[in-house]
Amino acid sequence: MDEQTSNTRTPNQLRIGAAIFFFISGFGYSTWASRIPTIKLQLHLNEAQLGTVLFALPVGLMCTMPITSRLLTHYSSRTIMLFGSLLLSVILILIGITNSMWQLIAMLFCFGSARNLMTLSINTQGVAVQALYSKSIMAAFHGIWSLAGFAGAAVGLLMVYFNVAPAWHFTIVSVVLTIFSLYFIKDTLYQEPVPQSRRPVFSLPDKYLLKFSLICFACMACENTMYDWSALYFQKEVHAEKTTATAAFVLYLVAMTTGRFFGDRLVTRSGIKQVLKFSGLFIFCGLLLAVILPYTITAMFGFVMIGFGVSCVVPMVFSLAGKSKNMSSSSALASISTIGYIGFLFIPPFVGYIAQTTNLRWSFGIVSLFGALIVYLVSKLKDGYEQIEP
Repeated sequence: MDEQTSNTRTPNQLRIGAAIFFFISGFGYSTWASRIPTIKLQLHLNEAQLGTVLFALPVGLMCTMPITSRLLTHYSSRTIMLFGSLLLSVILILIGITNSMWQLIAMLFCFGSARNLMTLSINTQGVAVQALYSKSIMAAFHGIWSLAGFAGAAVGLLMVYFNVAPAWHFTIVSVVLTIFSLYFIKDTLYQEPVPQSRRPVFSLPDKYLLKFSLICFACMACENTMYDWSALYFQKEVHAEKTTATAAFVLYLVAMTTGRFFGDRLVTRSGIKQVLKFSGLFIFCGLLLAVILPYTITAMFGFVMIGFGVSCVVPMVFSLAGKSKNMSSSSALASISTIGYIGFLFIPPFVGYIAQTTNLRWSFGIVSLFGALIVYLVSKLKDGYEQIEP
């Protein structure tokens, strides 16, 4: 796994190799998310307790952010990517065999740390492969991640239908992901580590990137709320069976995946500002529809709107971050992710606390305001920034 090996690979092979690891990351996370209702039931957790449990994952992710950024200055992104992938698989198995709330909290903290190693390294790898192409491919990479999320949720639906225990489900998935990681690592790009400059490896975004960071914050708050609470929303507020609830989550992922594969084309045709504006509107209207009309058809249609809404925001923001001239791509991605993951960190647990006091409809209604926030932030962006190709 050295530079000489990478030099024998064509750009298309390197693109496929990077895409495989985006797939591994998405499939692993969605595997966990698809079994949240089952694990909640097994451990006898209420909404507030589940909110506390879910808080552990993004805490682990945030705590590891500066460590991962520093590691990327000493090791190639492919090395960190492989280590993160293998660690993710091991932790997934341990999550499946937890038998108490505190064990689950500890494992989700570690799961978040492994996810951070994967997230920063695969996006750094993606930006490097992007440089080999004259047109944007970053949205497609995130589309692969979403496709993996859909596949993981679909497998989760089958496991729920056949009453397969999470322990067996997670073990099978982990073994398969480990095999894929070890086989396809040879087809990824070797990057010379970027030595640390006087600028801190981990720092907040500059004034330009901060605007996009706040948009990322609002989008990731909505996206992770859907991952953690969408199936439970259908069970609690729509009064659907558990298979229907999981199907609603899958439908959301299908919409998000479809939106990401068409993202580059939409930006080319309409510009980044228009895409971001309508993304915010779709998120806002989709959540409100599910809240005001909590019935199977209307709520599912709302979930589809939310999926389309969140699809293109983060890929476009990460693509722009990777073009920063003031920071290395890994440092820029780490700094902009910091703001985004604050929304990822605080909002889903907040949903649980509000739901425990009132209900999930109130929680989702409040989260819908982040869609409106995206529209507002986009309206404040100065014209001319979107001349930068995504």
